[in-house]
Amino acid sequence: MTDRTFDVAVAGGALRVGEWHPDADGLPWLLVHGVTAAHPAWAWLARETPGVRLIAPDLRGRGRSSDVGGPFGMAAHADDLARVLDAVGVEQALVVGHSMGAFVSAVFADRYPERAAAVVLVDGGLPLDLPDGMPPREAVRHVLGPTAARLEMRFPNAVAYRDFWRSHPAFVGREDPLLDAYFAYDLVGADDGWRPATTIETVEADSLDQNTGADIARALAGMPRPTVLLAAERGLRGEVPPLYPDLARVRRDVPGLRDARRAAGTDHYSIVMSVEGARAVSAAACQAARIA
Repeated sequence: MTDRTFDVAVAGGALRVGEWHPDADGLPWLLVHGVTAAHPAWAWLARETPGVRLIAPDLRGRGRSSDVGGPFGMAAHADDLARVLDAVGVEQALVVGHSMGAFVSAVFADRYPERAAAVVLVDGGLPLDLPDGMPPREAVRHVLGPTAARLEMRFPNAVAYRDFWRSHPAFVGREDPLLDAYFAYDLVGADDGWRPATTIETVEADSLDQNTGADIARALAGMPRPTVLLAAERGLRGEVPPLYPDLARVRRDVPGLRDARRAAGTDHYSIVMSVEGARAVSAAACQAARIA
């Protein structure tokens, strides 16, 4: 799925990193996946950007980095990203983050502004509207819904796991070898079968920091690097309204944003894991690179 993979030492273990087009010239892109995802989520973008060097780690607690424990939180992930760039000899990159990875990307640009040429927030990175008074741990499951429940399930094999996803509204009717490979990559062995690589405890730790920690608020208040938002038209289960229903309000609330736009026809998953979504992400990233 990638041109090469390798491991990078970080606090507590080693991150698996995938890389596409390692010999491409120009500004590399650092790709940061979502809360329960892994680097193969960027395979569609890799097909659309053959002339760009793409560097995509599995964040700690995910994918083939699933055995790397805490510390979790946006700052810890941002520090890991800096170690990844160090390992590949890249001083500065365009940073593209999806979902929770967008929050990590914003914090990375705040902590390491000289290393982020610009930032693309893909359906994430900005505060979400949550019911008033909802406890933070309950908010995690409220936002993720069945995604959170899936993390506690067990599957007999990769075929059963792929079949599980075929019933998800965001993936109904989509037969794609890249999806097959992505979901197979997500499984790790357990005593009672196979489970998703990410645990609910990992997701809760990161989501609590994402929603209540000080790092993201500070990053959005400062926003030292040119930053754009690319938002989906639908939510995690293909529903309307999406995570960010009012882009005019986003522009008012986050004046540091250079742009906020929609990716037509996409949901929270297909905005990265489809040809159409990857093309929209590529266009937004290329625009961000021009204004950097």
